Amino acid sequence: MKIKCLSENILNAISKAEKIVGKNLNNPVLNCILLEAKNNNLIIRSTNLDLGIEILIPAKVENEGIIAIPGNIFKNLLSNISNQEDISLEIKDNNLFISTKNNTTTLKAHSNDDFPSIPKIKGDKTFVIDSKKLIKGFKSVWYSASISNIKPELSSVLINIDENYIYFVATDSFRLAEIKIPNKSNELIENILIPFKNIPEIIRVFEDVDGDIDIDINKNQIAFKYNNIYLTSRVVEGVFPDYKQLIPKEFTTEVVILLEDFIKVFKITNIFSDKFNQVNFNINPKNKKFEITSKSDEVGENINIVPAALSGEELNINFNCKYITDCFQSISTDSIMLQFNSTNKPMIIRGVSDNQFLYLLMSMNK
Repeated sequence: MKIKCLSENILNAISKAEKIVGKNLNNPVLNCILLEAKNNNLIIRSTNLDLGIEILIPAKVENEGIIAIPGNIFKNLLSNISNQEDISLEIKDNNLFISTKNNTTTLKAHSNDDFPSIPKIKGDKTFVIDSKKLIKGFKSVWYSASISNIKPELSSVLINIDENYIYFVATDSFRLAEIKIPNKSNELIENILIPFKNIPEIIRVFEDVDGDIDIDINKNQIAFKYNNIYLTSRVVEGVFPDYKQLIPKEFTTEVVILLEDFIKVFKITNIFSDKFNQVNFNINPKNKKFEITSKSDEVGENINIVPAALSGEELNINFNCKYITDCFQSISTDSIMLQFNSTNKPMIIRGVSDNQFLYLLMSMNK
C-alpha cells in the first residue's frame, strides 16, 4: 500500500472509527483499525463486534494494500501531526510508514487475517430520517434505559414507526422517556431494539453530518448509511413493554414552572439529597405554594419555595432527584408542566406547548 490523502479527511474518519475500536485483551486485532487502499479510496474499518463502521475517503493510490494498526495510537498521532497537509501512508516491512512535511513515523502493525468483516445488510425493512432528527431522538431518551442486562429489552432504545411519527423510547421500569418525530417516509416498522450502550457511539459518528440517513434493518442488525459512512449495530431480540398503558390519561394536579427556575433549584437540591437521591414535592394549589425539600443526615436540609402556576388537588410526593435532572437535556421549551394523578401514580414532565417529548417518573415511597 502506498497512498496520499488530506490530513483533515483522514483525521475526521479515524476519529469516528477509533471510538468503535474494541478493548479486547484476548483478541488484539479488535483494538485495531483496518486500512485498505483500493480504487482511489482509503477504506477505514473498525469493530467491537457489537458495532462496526466503514468509512471511505478519497486518496491518491499508487499501490493498493491492506493493514491493521492500533486505533488509539494512530488517532493520537494524527491529532498531533495533522495541519492541513497531505499525509502519506505506505506499508514497509509489514508496518505502516506515515509521513508529512515535518514528521515521519513507523507504526507497528498487526496481522489483519482475523479482522472481522463488517456485515453488509440487505434490509427486510428500510426507512430514511434526517440526521438531526435521528440524533435528537437518541439523545432525548437513551439515558432512561436500564444499565442492567438482565432484561435486554430494557437496556435498549426502542424505535417504532407509524403513519405519523417515528417514536424513540427507553425505560428502566422506574422512569420512561419518549419522543415522537414527524414521519415523512410513510413506513410502518415496529419493535426495533438497539442496545443502549451503542447509542452514544452512533451519536458521535453522525452528530456532525447534515442530511438524510438511510436505515436498513433485518433480524439481527441495523445499518445507518450516510454518503461515505456505513455503520452497523446489533439489534436485541425481545418485546418492549406496552408502555402506553402506563401513561395516565387524566391528571388531578398540575404545576407549570420555568425550566430555568427548576434547574436552579435542583442544583441546590442535589447537594442535600440522601443516599437514595430522594426529593419531596409539597404542592398546595389553594395556598399557591410549591415547596421542594431535600434532606440528608450527613449534610443537612434544604427547602425551596418555587414560583409556579398550580392547579388541582393538594399533593405530597417523593421522587428520585437524579432521574428528574436527567430529562432536562431533552426539553427545549422555556416552561415545563408537571402532571400528577395521586401519590401512587407516576409524574409526567412535558415542555409547555411541546407534544413531542414526554417523561414519566415513578414516585418513591417515604
